[in-house]
Amino acid sequence: MEALLPVLKSHPGLSVLVCSLLFRVVHRLLQRLPVPKVVRQDAFRFWKWKNLSVSMVHSLLTGAWALTCVVIWPETLSNIHSYHTPLSYLLICVSTGYFVQDAGDIILTGHARGSWEFLLHHVLVIWCFLYALFTELYVAGAVIALFVEVNSVTLHLRLMLKLAGAQSSSMYYINKLLNLVTYILFRQCTQFYLTWYIVDNYSWLDHGGYFLVTMLAMNTMILVYFYRLLRADFFPWSKAYVGQNGIHNNNSKKFLTD
Repeated sequence: MEALLPVLKSHPGLSVLVCSLLFRVVHRLLQRLPVPKVVRQDAFRFWKWKNLSVSMVHSLLTGAWALTCVVIWPETLSNIHSYHTPLSYLLICVSTGYFVQDAGDIILTGHARGSWEFLLHHVLVIWCFLYALFTELYVAGAVIALFVEVNSVTLHLRLMLKLAGAQSSSMYYINKLLNLVTYILFRQCTQFYLTWYIVDNYSWLDHGGYFLVTMLAMNTMILVYFYRLLRADFFPWSKAYVGQNGIHNNNSKKFLTD
């Protein structure tokens, strides 16, 4: 790993491209797995299922990877600005490659309009991660940011169960509770910790203003999504709402509304 780090740092853009292509290979391989009949019958649902399958692989990999980095190297939590290890730098290369691949998949398949919120999120993440890779600053912060992928596992599973029409299953019920807990612990708490770090150290951080604005934008998105999650899974006030959200309505072309 020590020998690999100079190569990655010398060509961060190429490293990200290679990782992006690898995720594209994963996308192809996952197409060989069986898909629920109700998903196969609708082209849009089928695309969402394939897209979420790759996202699930990324979340399982990078979520566990990020937690491992912090457990082995606790300084990652306290020195967000300048600390990193070869393994954490590689992690950001891999994750950036995924986001590039996913953004490309959304755009090239013609789903950009219905997925603009995802694309906005991806642009913010890619820009921050590329900054970390090229400057070798905030790599630790990017690692901590990937804690949210622990929640993404249950979030992706939730959407896939919806696509398969399994909202009434016991698995969906258990997952929605786990999703709520992980959303608070690994998504909201992670984002707010990073925001606090930037505010507390704002006076000396490189490009602190840009990262603060980015974090505030991300925090706003996360709170909006949390409201949608609570409304959809715990407070479905009316049948009218259920008919409007993107997963329950077969004719919807909206990738993320609940």
